[in-house]
Amino acid sequence: MEKNIFTYIQQYYPDFILLEWPFAFLVFFLFAFLIINVLAIVAGLATYAERKISADIQARIGPNRVGPYGLLQFLADGVKMILKEDIIPEGVDKLLFKLAPLLCLIGVFFSTLVLPFSEFFVLFNSDVGVFYLLGLSTLIGVGIFLGGYSSNSKWSLLGGMRSASQIVSYEIPMTIVALTIVLLGQGLSLSHLTSKQGIFPWNWYLFHNPFTFISFFVYFVAGLAETNRAPFDLPEAESELVSGYHTEYSGMRFAFFALAEYIEVFVLCALAVVLFLGGNNAPSFGLDPSHLFLQFLQTLIFFLKTFLLYYIVIWVRWTLPRLRVDQLMSLCWKYLTPIALFNLVGCAIWIWIFKGKSIGQICLSFFGL
Repeated sequence: MEKNIFTYIQQYYPDFILLEWPFAFLVFFLFAFLIINVLAIVAGLATYAERKISADIQARIGPNRVGPYGLLQFLADGVKMILKEDIIPEGVDKLLFKLAPLLCLIGVFFSTLVLPFSEFFVLFNSDVGVFYLLGLSTLIGVGIFLGGYSSNSKWSLLGGMRSASQIVSYEIPMTIVALTIVLLGQGLSLSHLTSKQGIFPWNWYLFHNPFTFISFFVYFVAGLAETNRAPFDLPEAESELVSGYHTEYSGMRFAFFALAEYIEVFVLCALAVVLFLGGNNAPSFGLDPSHLFLQFLQTLIFFLKTFLLYYIVIWVRWTLPRLRVDQLMSLCWKYLTPIALFNLVGCAIWIWIFKGKSIGQICLSFFGL
């Protein structure tokens, strides 16, 4: 039976079910509503974390006025964005101009459907979850390009074109890395790949063999480029293109682009957790796998791992200088893509020679364990 939030309630709390179809719709709607709001809060807190972490790195204080330790600054920013005038310049393609930020939001929100926050707390346990998520992430690139294209500004157009070429390029090594893990786990479902790993680091795919270890760093670098994060933030390079593809946007339309970017970072970090860091695996403490406490614990562990990677993403932004366009493309086509292909072939050979065993299992076999 497919494991998702509805089947969990259906199996372990049958008294809640009245009519199956309306109840299923209500469960999925409420859970989707909860995820959207949680991710919106996560994105808002990410802007606060970005300011605080950058302040620590640069020996500054950061936000410290609105709320305790400035924690409510993101709410003040949200109110400011809502109150700002929504300006649409002359000569723009109004339909595409309005549609672009919505495409970015739709892409990131729909990509969260397949994320296994716990064994049962997942909306859509798809058999092709990896391809589904990677495919929907492309929609964000389309939205960014349309935002630049429709703005009737050469600076915005150049920013959109840079983003499109960057996203299309770095999707290739990222997809090859995902195929490496799919080959190892023998499945495309994110829940399946999670179940193939264990609680402890030596059971994670990150440490399964040397090729998956290198693949993690290829994925991480490609993920930074996919989300237009420094040192790959050329589509919105302020010094060259004013503000890139969203130069002509104001108010909530501008906020939608920023919200989509921060949520996309969360999604790609969550995918890295699933592929390499054991996903939501947690100690069972002898409880039934369906126990509500165990589901909560798995969700907590999943979020902690994701936030750790998110912290590293912010850390990298305020540590490394921005690359040039030629350096960005050379890194993708001359280095990351060949390395990803080498890892894919190397992982296949490893599986064939060692019958799918990890380094830890091989070492233990030498001692007869």
